[in-house]
Amino acid sequence: MAEANRYEVKVAVQTRYVEDQSDPEEARFIFSYTVTITNTGTVPAQLISRHWIILDSAETEQQIRGLGVIGQQPLLKAGEKFEYTSGCALNTPVGTMRGSYQMVAEDGTQFEAEIPEFTLAMPRILH
Repeated sequence: MAEANRYEVKVAVQTRYVEDQSDPEEARFIFSYTVTITNTGTVPAQLISRHWIILDSAETEQQIRGLGVIGQQPLLKAGEKFEYTSGCALNTPVGTMRGSYQMVAEDGTQFEAEIPEFTLAMPRILH
């Protein structure tokens, strides 16, 4: 198998607007997102840290860096998945998130797993 396929992680995200925690009159829009991380490579790899770039529709950017996710640094064997749910607050009803996870393979190789950009949107805002 090609060397590139040894270190490969896929990230999928599902979002939800949390209406009961949001307050549009106070410009507070709360979203939850569930991330599924799948090790599609051939070697075990551990998620060490994360980097998020959050942009609201007023072009206000937040960057968040930290160790692990939800207090964990999961080790994923080839083919294994890890899923977690977290949240984000925006000042506008629409925004985007993207980023990366910093991974370390069992053999010590460091690599990044891209988190593709996804949209956070209050229902009935986007057509």
